[in-house]
Amino acid sequence: MDEKKEYDYLIVGSGLFGAVFAHEAIKHGKKCLIIDKRNHIGGNVYCEKIEDINVHKYGAHIFHTNDKTIWDYVNSFVEFNRYTNSPMANYKGQLFNLPFNMNTFYQLWGVKTPQEARDKIKSQIDQALITIPSNLQEQAISLVGNDIYEKLIKGYTEKQWGRSANELPAFIIKRLPVRFTYDNNYFNDKYQGIPIGGYNKLIDGLLGNCEVRLGTDYFSNKQQWSDIAEHTVFTGNIDQFYEYRFGKLEYRSLRFEHEVLDEENHQGNAVVNYTERDIPYTRIIEHKHFEFGTQPKTVVTKEFPEDWTPEKEAYYPINDKKNNEIFEKYKMLGVDELNVTFGGRLANYQYYDMHQIIGSALKIASGHFSSPN
Repeated sequence: MDEKKEYDYLIVGSGLFGAVFAHEAIKHGKKCLIIDKRNHIGGNVYCEKIEDINVHKYGAHIFHTNDKTIWDYVNSFVEFNRYTNSPMANYKGQLFNLPFNMNTFYQLWGVKTPQEARDKIKSQIDQALITIPSNLQEQAISLVGNDIYEKLIKGYTEKQWGRSANELPAFIIKRLPVRFTYDNNYFNDKYQGIPIGGYNKLIDGLLGNCEVRLGTDYFSNKQQWSDIAEHTVFTGNIDQFYEYRFGKLEYRSLRFEHEVLDEENHQGNAVVNYTERDIPYTRIIEHKHFEFGTQPKTVVTKEFPEDWTPEKEAYYPINDKKNNEIFEKYKMLGVDELNVTFGGRLANYQYYDMHQIIGSALKIASGHFSSPN
């Protein structure tokens, strides 16, 4: 009979997937250890307190969902506020509301009725004479016309992906939400907000009873770490887990420049996108507005998209044909793993919103703990 191992579960990564899974495992009497190579828990939702402001260290994280079960779940750890995401776009000094709605169309063309806006967009689409879009540029113009594309899509998208829009595949933009109402609420979801006191309170609530070791790299001694637990939950890069045997998956990365400003209110909004190509950052985030802050100073973050290398954080998977085919090979290896569960955006090579990660972790945890082992 095999000797009982020290832990029931080793969880690699303390982001949302790992934290939710650990919480559910501990609820079911399992002994868990979380390890994370960073010096803090929470993965990319981690907040750093600067000037008494919760700074979203790895970019803006705005929680939204239509799933009441998930909304109630996160609110059981920390109360969420009523923040509504209403970003602005700055194009050559002109400001436009996002998402594309009647306010945007009035700012672009001076139109005041939905029919005027529909006619303007249809006229531009018709003039473009695009039947089957062959790239992102043609796809976007065929959906919203040339003005919206040139001012609000082209430069931002080219910065995001590091390539010209006419070199990007059309599938990146499957659809573009266009609203013919005066509504600046970016998300349609019923529930939306930010944890009061920051996302660290959510992660602390999830991991309150879990043993955690930070600054610990799973790959420094993979076999040893795997041997201390009956089962491993892995939330890192799946290609690295399999030693890149089919090649490296590709990503886009981000770089953040944080700055404290000696003013109470810098831009009047949490998120302002900069959509012209010549400005190197895609947006400026002013963190205090996520929690309606009144602190005397403010903290702003410029977000710069970058080419990814293995030393950088992988943010956005490049889900083109080549990379998806490589991922499918890794995924098939994962199916055969009896004592390893893969979860989260890196292990699944898929960009997820936060509620999707939590839902996935709850579903997988339910599969583990729905019946006695």
